[in-house]
Amino acid sequence: MTYRRYTATIVILTLALVLLALACLMFGSVDIPMGKIVDILSGKGSGNKAWDIIILQSRMPMIATAALAGAALSISGLLLQTTFNNPLAGPSILGVSSGAGLGVAIVILALGGSLGGLFGESMGSYMAILLGALMGAGVVLVVLIAFSAIVRSNTMLLIIGILVSYLTSSIVQLLNSVATEEGVHNYVSWGFGNFSGVSVAQMPVYAGVIILGLLGAALMVKPLNAMLLGTRYARNLGINVSRSRNILLLITGVLTAVVTAFCGPIGFIGLVVPHIARMSLGTSNHSRLVPATILAGADIALLCAVASVSSPHGIIPINAITPIIGVPIILYIIINRRRIQYFN
Repeated sequence: MTYRRYTATIVILTLALVLLALACLMFGSVDIPMGKIVDILSGKGSGNKAWDIIILQSRMPMIATAALAGAALSISGLLLQTTFNNPLAGPSILGVSSGAGLGVAIVILALGGSLGGLFGESMGSYMAILLGALMGAGVVLVVLIAFSAIVRSNTMLLIIGILVSYLTSSIVQLLNSVATEEGVHNYVSWGFGNFSGVSVAQMPVYAGVIILGLLGAALMVKPLNAMLLGTRYARNLGINVSRSRNILLLITGVLTAVVTAFCGPIGFIGLVVPHIARMSLGTSNHSRLVPATILAGADIALLCAVASVSSPHGIIPINAITPIIGVPIILYIIINRRRIQYFN
């Protein structure tokens, strides 16, 4: 892979990010002229208080939420695919998202969000939901780590992840059967997936955790590249494979849990985007792949956000859009897997 190709890819992804962010500002249930949007962002104000609130407290947080969620899920997918040496690994496929969803279900359905009182009125129940998601994702990751030490087949590990997803879904259905009508409604609404649920007050926690997770992933480039060449080779290079794998899974769990707690169980992005980045760059070198995956993930999430708010019939759930983008790409990868080559 030439440096020129890498630079061109990064520039294109960055330009796409800017254009999609502008599209998110322009499109929605309320039409706001572009000139007024520029005035609002520059601090002059539009003269219309409702427009100011929509841009600054609704659309801007949605842009940040979507971009960070896409980056976090994409990096999580990349880390899982490299850690388990499985091109079909991802937060949703291996059950990490389902585990986080189960934690959220326990808080919303079984506890009614009552744990939010432990964090004070200013923090609200979303901290309880975040804690539940972290614990649920953590349990699934512990299970995967335990089985990965026993089961050597990546296919069997993938099947175990799918079985874990089925198990968590079954538990959620049991919780639904005994929950209140309000709790079921809240959980179903959360499960549709959306990027509009993070308020300005919640953004520092949401963004701070994700940015730290992305930085942690960037610092693990050397172990990731070593793992591509096999466990024995990585050990010969002085990499503590077991510790590195646990750190990578911890980063994955935190990123997936945060996005799941705030945005719902978003599917396909974590599975698809790492492949898009690899095919765009023609490499599996993580020093190049990590920044490209972050940008591509943010782009795909913003594209879904634009599609979500552009319908004349109301907001479309994110999880109704991601399969439309993800399934064709996965089918293309499966059909052309022998012709698609990734170079180190």
